[in-house]
Amino acid sequence: QVQLVESGGGLVQAGGSLRLSCAASGAIFSINAMGWYRQAPGKQRELVASIASGGNTNYADSVKGRFTISRDNAKNTVYLQMNSLKPEDTAVYYCNTEHKDPFFRTTVYWGRGSQVTVSS
Repeated sequence: QVQLVESGGGLVQAGGSLRLSCAASGAIFSINAMGWYRQAPGKQRELVASIASGGNTNYADSVKGRFTISRDNAKNTVYLQMNSLKPEDTAVYYCNTEHKDPFFRTTVYWGRGSQVTVSS
């Protein structure tokens, strides 16, 4: 089992910044992609950003130019730097990771979520 623990959420005014962190621990063999999703009240969970093990990144159009995803493979940690925050960024942000075991089986793990609230 792999556990993901998120930190860094909170309340910020529009135009402000927050940095989310997500650390993976447990029976880690090989972590492939890592990513951040978010879910606002009454809406479906959506991809915010993802980063492959080699560093290639992918962003939702709504956050391009404002958010930056990065990872520290030595620490099994993924980060999301969020700048120029808008009220519509308010959501619960979930970390996720794709883990491969020694038998090449892939499992996706999720964190418990971190609330981000942007006031206008």
